Amino acid sequence: MARHNAFTLDRPPGRICLFRLSAIGDCCHVVPVIRTLQTAFPDTHLTWILGAAEASLFQDLDGVEIIAHNKKAGRRGLARQLAGRSFDVLMLMQVALRAGLASRAVKAPCRLGFDQARSRDGHRLFINARIPDASPGHVIDGFFDFLKPLSLTDPVMRWDIPIPARARRHAQQLIDDRPVLIISPCSSQRLRNYRNWRLERYVALARHAIEVHAMQVMITGAPGAESVRYAEAIEQACAGLSTPANSAQPVTNLVGQTDLKTLFALIDQATAVVAPDSGPVHLAAAAGTPAIGLYATSNPDRTGPVRGQRWVVNAYPQAVRQAFGCDVDSIPWGKRVRDPAAMDFIEVNAVTDQLDRLLATPPAERLSP
Repeated sequence: MARHNAFTLDRPPGRICLFRLSAIGDCCHVVPVIRTLQTAFPDTHLTWILGAAEASLFQDLDGVEIIAHNKKAGRRGLARQLAGRSFDVLMLMQVALRAGLASRAVKAPCRLGFDQARSRDGHRLFINARIPDASPGHVIDGFFDFLKPLSLTDPVMRWDIPIPARARRHAQQLIDDRPVLIISPCSSQRLRNYRNWRLERYVALARHAIEVHAMQVMITGAPGAESVRYAEAIEQACAGLSTPANSAQPVTNLVGQTDLKTLFALIDQATAVVAPDSGPVHLAAAAGTPAIGLYATSNPDRTGPVRGQRWVVNAYPQAVRQAFGCDVDSIPWGKRVRDPAAMDFIEVNAVTDQLDRLLATPPAERLSP
């Protein structure tokens, strides 16, 4: 399967399989690709294979068949799920070796993958056609490049991720009359992945939101030890702060207490989200909620929110100079800074100033460029 052919079609394909297993932020970027396909090819059957955890958020996405893949089951497990199925086109939108191996369960004469510059982990072994070469851009641009061989060049930037009544009611029960700031302080734990801001700086941000703007602060995250530690410390540090109603809690600790649908419902109803380079930033973009993304170890031009990027606090240039002694333009696109001190370049006042400006901006203008 190492030979890679040019791929074009003179008619809409009957069945397309999109293959992107994870993570939440990247899966959010896939949704506008699906909306673009649905708009251009309303009669094409779309199937999306993604991880079981991610599928819990996207399982009821209209107009697309969702297949939740248990990654531990591997290719054989997926083959059982797809028994007797075939597609005209497979769009392999993930370069990880595990994804490539699992994708072998998908039967399709055209297996479309990334161009050579964006390939790694043996991606070339699982495809027989490549998307066109492109200049460096945002992650979502790479996904939209899968549509160029279909002559689709006008993206439909629409998400419309359904929120079930159960999740919406749960979110409404947690939110009172105050403007809501959701802080998701911790990114997923990965080797040499230093994205988390200092705990004491999150405390200062939470106190500012409560004392200056009378906001309801909610702490969200997965039930890992680091997220639990951060949330409990922020909650305790703000416990004595006054609120508009004496019975109201200054901080609501929801770490480990929300499924993805409820988290998305909360973000949908929030005033703003603060998080490092992680899923909640992209959930906020999908929901139309401004996100103050905290970026130092990764380039927000590549992995930042696709809407409202004006609110990002970008210390990546400073971190690059510290780590590599040069400007961003002199390093490979998307290169990460593997320095645990990099997030220290983000000062508290840079984040509180962004929050002040955001709240002073009319809601209708907050996601404008």
